[in-house]
Amino acid sequence: MRHNRFLGDLLSQLFDRPDKMRGKDDNRSIQELSHALMSTEGDVSGPTLASTIIERYADIEDHEKLEFFNFLNTQLDLDAGKLVETATRYAADQSVSAFRDLSKVSEPKRQELLRRLNQPTGATQKLVSMRCDLIRFVRSNPDLGRTDIDFVHLLRSWFNRGFLVLRQIDWDTPARILDKIVAYEAVHQISDLDDLRRRLFPSDRRCFAFFHPAMPDEPLIFVEVALTSEIPGSIDALLSDFRLPIRAEQASVAAFYSISNCQKGLAGINFGNQLIKQVVAELSSEFPELVTFVTLSPMPGFNRWLADETTNAEHGNSAQAVLAGSASRETLCAMAARYLLFAKRADGLPLDPVSRFHLGNGAQLYEIHANADLSANGNAQSSGVMVNYLYDLGSVESHHDAFATHAEIQASRSVRALATVPLAPAPSST
Repeated sequence: MRHNRFLGDLLSQLFDRPDKMRGKDDNRSIQELSHALMSTEGDVSGPTLASTIIERYADIEDHEKLEFFNFLNTQLDLDAGKLVETATRYAADQSVSAFRDLSKVSEPKRQELLRRLNQPTGATQKLVSMRCDLIRFVRSNPDLGRTDIDFVHLLRSWFNRGFLVLRQIDWDTPARILDKIVAYEAVHQISDLDDLRRRLFPSDRRCFAFFHPAMPDEPLIFVEVALTSEIPGSIDALLSDFRLPIRAEQASVAAFYSISNCQKGLAGINFGNQLIKQVVAELSSEFPELVTFVTLSPMPGFNRWLADETTNAEHGNSAQAVLAGSASRETLCAMAARYLLFAKRADGLPLDPVSRFHLGNGAQLYEIHANADLSANGNAQSSGVMVNYLYDLGSVESHHDAFATHAEIQASRSVRALATVPLAPAPSST
């Protein structure tokens, strides 16, 4: 009987409110709707309330979105005092009930709100878009970083590897997805349909992408692969209009030449490691003849580092020559080797973001190539230099462990030798 009375009271609370209709006609503020979604009303009408909040959010102006994020950040934050009190009680009594209480108060209320917002069909993609706004606001409102941490926590759970689907992208893939591959390509711009066809149609080219069931037409990340007979040293040659394709069965090398993250709202969630590992497994299964897996990668921070080195006593003259386009090939590669091996962030990790990614995945810095990317972007970022990272399947795990625990960079003898090439001294000022 108590259960029946509770249900009756709940239904009465939900439906006997003519001034608070649900759906598009609900006049409550987005904050009031959020509180309702977190209440017993949300237990019954969760999907409808969540849809209303998501639609309302999409229609409001930037200043109102910022107000909403501030609401999440303050009113749905942790209760620090209650957390300390509950943690102290748990320290004295580590019972299941005490642990349950501690778990409950140690999670900000906004995490539960975000989970409830994810109920309607299509909500996941809209929450990813919502985080795009949050990332933008955090730049000038750093306190919102607390809310961003909760977004990332939940998105990592929702987009864990068990939910991701690997799909090969080819010339027969639906046009709506091909259009997104063109739009999301972040490393080597796809200029037109002919360029796209050259990357997807020949038998020695492959493209793979991760998708999520909640976003079936939105690639999360994709990688473009060239099957070749030797390790490539130039993106211009690899993507040339005039190159002669080979049969895939003739290839001994798989070269990953472009990896593009597609969803800005998923920044900070690493799909690349798993993508490369699964693509290697797929290609190894399809083509047992493949024995070498490498990248042909950009160095997006090289020229910025050179600009900072122009006044350095040892590097200054060479840095200026590279930036002016007058350096020899040997000097150019020597400076690139020094950048990749010795330019570090405050935390001891490589300054170059692409290097951090591949070395963190267990790859080895293998070979440096001058005049490898002569596009406007390649010259502006790295004076045309590119690098191969080698994925030696027998050493990937040990290399990953060494990098993760000691920031140890695995590099070939040739790269280490380049880093020791004597540089021309700066001209005398007298």
